[in-house]
Amino acid sequence: MTTRVAIVDDEPLVRTGLRAILDAEDDLEVVGEAGDGADVLALVADTAPDVLLLDVRMAHVDGITALRALLARRPDARVLVVTTFENDDHVLDALAAGAHGFLLKRARPEEIVQAVRVVARGDSLVFPETVRRLAAGRTPSDTLRQDARLTDREAEVLRLVAAGMSNQEIANDLYLGVETVRTHVGNVLAKLGVRDRTQAVVRAYASGFVVPG
Repeated sequence: MTTRVAIVDDEPLVRTGLRAILDAEDDLEVVGEAGDGADVLALVADTAPDVLLLDVRMAHVDGITALRALLARRPDARVLVVTTFENDDHVLDALAAGAHGFLLKRARPEEIVQAVRVVARGDSLVFPETVRRLAAGRTPSDTLRQDARLTDREAEVLRLVAAGMSNQEIANDLYLGVETVRTHVGNVLAKLGVRDRTQAVVRAYASGFVVPG
């Protein structure tokens, strides 16, 4: 099955490079591109991509504004934000807004391809070290657990998710079954009002529930 990809970036050279990398793969196809965030809704409606690559910083409508507008219309859209700098503070905002991960424009071709495949199959790219570093510059307010009414076990699971552990790794660490961990993760997402692990990790660090260090 071919994964359909759309690209939105205000640099034509970046769009050309990403298209060349992705179209070289048998299971990936770039079905459309645009140069401004204002065109995201029309592009997605016209091309129906499985994954959208979205530049964070653009001259007119930025990626975060476009992302929020898209997810308001299409909450099931799967989006990878693209950025030049790993320490771009906009990345944290994009992840909190619902992006499923981010890519550096200087990433190796195999990393770009793998990231698209991961997001296309329904997973998210979580980079705890990057989220931790970005969140360290913000003033936290550790009210997350009280507000969400997390149980002790759910709080423990969230901390391990924020550390980048998979369900299997969490199960091994806590001596639980994988299905039990999956249930706890689902409960955490529901209580936090987030849709995936990426947003949960951002909430955990940005709130101060997990302390950057």
